[in-house]
Amino acid sequence: MKALPLRAAVAAALFSVAVGISAKPLVVCTEASPEGFDIVQYTAAVTADASSETLFNRLASFKPGTTDIEPDLAQSWDISDDGKTYTFHLRHGVKFQTTDYFKPHREFNADDVIWSFERQLDPKHPWHDKAPMGFPYFEAMGMKDLIASIDKVDDYTVRFNLKRPESPFLRDMAMGFASIYSAEYGDQLLKAGKTGDINSKPIGTGPFILVRYSKDAMVRYKANPDYYKGVPPSEALIFAITTDSNVRLQKLRANECQIAVYPKPDDIPSIKADPNLRIDEMEALMTSYVAINTSHKYLGDIRVRQAIALALDKPTLVKTLFGEGGATTGTGPYPPTLLGFDKDLRDPPRDLDKARALLKEAGVPEGTTFTVFARNGGAATNPNPTLAAQLLQADLAKIGLKLDIRVLEWGEMVKRIKLGEHDLTFYGWAGDNGDPDNFLTPNLSCEAAQSGENSARWCNKDFDGLLAKARASSDPAERAEDYKQAQAIFAKDIPWLSLAYPRLFTAVRKNVEGYHISPLTNNNFATTLVK
Repeated sequence: MKALPLRAAVAAALFSVAVGISAKPLVVCTEASPEGFDIVQYTAAVTADASSETLFNRLASFKPGTTDIEPDLAQSWDISDDGKTYTFHLRHGVKFQTTDYFKPHREFNADDVIWSFERQLDPKHPWHDKAPMGFPYFEAMGMKDLIASIDKVDDYTVRFNLKRPESPFLRDMAMGFASIYSAEYGDQLLKAGKTGDINSKPIGTGPFILVRYSKDAMVRYKANPDYYKGVPPSEALIFAITTDSNVRLQKLRANECQIAVYPKPDDIPSIKADPNLRIDEMEALMTSYVAINTSHKYLGDIRVRQAIALALDKPTLVKTLFGEGGATTGTGPYPPTLLGFDKDLRDPPRDLDKARALLKEAGVPEGTTFTVFARNGGAATNPNPTLAAQLLQADLAKIGLKLDIRVLEWGEMVKRIKLGEHDLTFYGWAGDNGDPDNFLTPNLSCEAAQSGENSARWCNKDFDGLLAKARASSDPAERAEDYKQAQAIFAKDIPWLSLAYPRLFTAVRKNVEGYHISPLTNNNFATTLVK
């Protein structure tokens, strides 16, 4: 290669020092492949880490390591007295990423905000029908029934007009589905007839630029030199896709990766004892459960769901999966750190005789087989899904039911669950905004049942009504009471077997600085440095 002229070499060296770029890449051992990079089409946490946390920004964001809101692409906002109008004042000077397939001709402005939301909201928008699976988060949260209109006041001011007050709305604007895209890039792809490229060749304003993706192997990024918050300290970010938690730990010990997500609870003591490693841990907003597909034969009968719940040896399953101190046994649809959690919810005592009697009463033949989906590998909400499925299989055998275990790759499992192919599935949810509604509306509402995001296909109008009432209220006490009533309906109808509220662990090498474990379980590496 040619040598740089002296002045250019000195300037390059000074630039590297000024922006704090590390000579070392940051390698993160992750648990699964992202489904794609157009985050509005997906809800999985692994996809959010690979897209919304690396490639994009939103109007608001969460302060690192917290659920507190702070400005992002909007430098400030105003909320009307009636809670129905949100006016966002946008940041000046933010640049979209430059790649070999897109070179922006203007900076971020109101047109990009309008494009990003109208694409999901307006059926007449030219991009609305270009998402094969629709916009699951936007739809499951009922955004199309909430947002009346979005107005461009000027190039740096956008006004959202809501049909009703919505208490979590500002927090919603910090979630992945609210990521801001380049309208200019969207127009370029539409004109070229390459709309699918938005999912494989993404453009955002975020800290990293996608360089290469090899499914089930690796995602490689480079630092965005134009990032408005400053160039990330790691010149390269690599996600080494490693489904087996044992292998993730081996790679971490060998320094093949510097961060390993979701170590097994049994490995925590040995990691803490390793002088080269540390464990970052916290109480996170997570729940682990088995969803029961209430649209399938027999499972729509509450007696059958009661029988399954009565057969489950939940304490043994939770202890086996999470060990001592790795999780709290679950009783409801969201963890106890959130508003309105009903601490009085209790599981009925395990009763195999009653379970068999309920199945007989419901007309379920002995030996009936149900299918259960479990992902390969493991994650924070379920360190060993295959073992969990085997434990459930053994429990159900005691009441005359057979369980056909189907272990699937994560993306394939998510796709098939959305199509409703499962009878039961081991699943989990990590909260995205610190509000109880984020656990309930996307996962258990009637809207979410229609879109396929509600993996139980359960729809209860009274439950939905309580969620709507809670969202419209700004009084925490009123909201808490509504959520307690909703939890009572959930407990009575049993669309899920609530398993556990896991504790979040991340294994990190001690030469890593600037990483913030998040109660929202998202992983953002914009400030992370390998020393």
